[in-house]
Amino acid sequence: MDQKELKTLALTAAKVRSLAMDEVYAAGAGHIGGSLSIADVVTTLYFHVMRVDPKNPRDPDRDRFVLSKGHTSPGLYAALALKGFFPVETLKLFRSIEGDLSGHPEMNKVPGVDMSTGSLGQGISAAVGMALAGKIDKKDYRVYAVLGDGEIEEGQVWEAFMAAAKYKLDNLCAVIDVNGLQIDGATADVMPSEPLDKKLEAFNWNVIKVDGHDFEAIIDTFEKAASHKGQPTMILAKTTKGKGVSFMENKAAWHGVAPNDEQYAEAHAELTAAIEKLEKEAE
Repeated sequence: MDQKELKTLALTAAKVRSLAMDEVYAAGAGHIGGSLSIADVVTTLYFHVMRVDPKNPRDPDRDRFVLSKGHTSPGLYAALALKGFFPVETLKLFRSIEGDLSGHPEMNKVPGVDMSTGSLGQGISAAVGMALAGKIDKKDYRVYAVLGDGEIEEGQVWEAFMAAAKYKLDNLCAVIDVNGLQIDGATADVMPSEPLDKKLEAFNWNVIKVDGHDFEAIIDTFEKAASHKGQPTMILAKTTKGKGVSFMENKAAWHGVAPNDEQYAEAHAELTAAIEKLEKEAE
């Protein structure tokens, strides 16, 4: 993959982070930490991997995306807006009664959202259903889902994992955002889930580990997942919660808190500087 495209992806992801921050600040509420950690994976999916058309968001042959950790909708909305599913200006109405961008994505109101999610654990089950439907209908679309590493404490998640393996859903690729933190602190303290790779392999999944902020590695991983047959693929993406904003990084306190005026100004300055640097490199 050429360096120009990698830099373009990095620039887009930086814009996703900046817009997500704007959304949460304007609303005075939202989940910014996990939106920032998963921005690179979501950007890679929408701007390199998935077959989607903003002009035809309900194309029956499109690839599907399910944000199982639906509370990180600011990041998803930012990516959808930049992709062209709706105007970027719409993001100003995040969590506003005047708009449709609620705290958790709603498929019947927001173009580009393939499944309404919010109650943790349910999104991956819907993704399994979508992938199974694709197999039954002999369609070639792929289904992608992103989960949180706190979310996988839900029992329903593991039931979905078993079903995906049983039906050999090799058209399903899930990603766990392994940032190590959840609302109550470190996942290792709240409810330890490691070793995730061995557990998922025991559930008969194809498991791949990746640096969730390395675009070239992320792309290579998605390509490997698409070529793997007979099993669903789980990508364990090691990420940094709050990625891109120094005072938010690796802080569980930024799971679901909006920045105040001073904090927003500092975060905005950092994110803007990152965008400007990447724009110069892309010239």
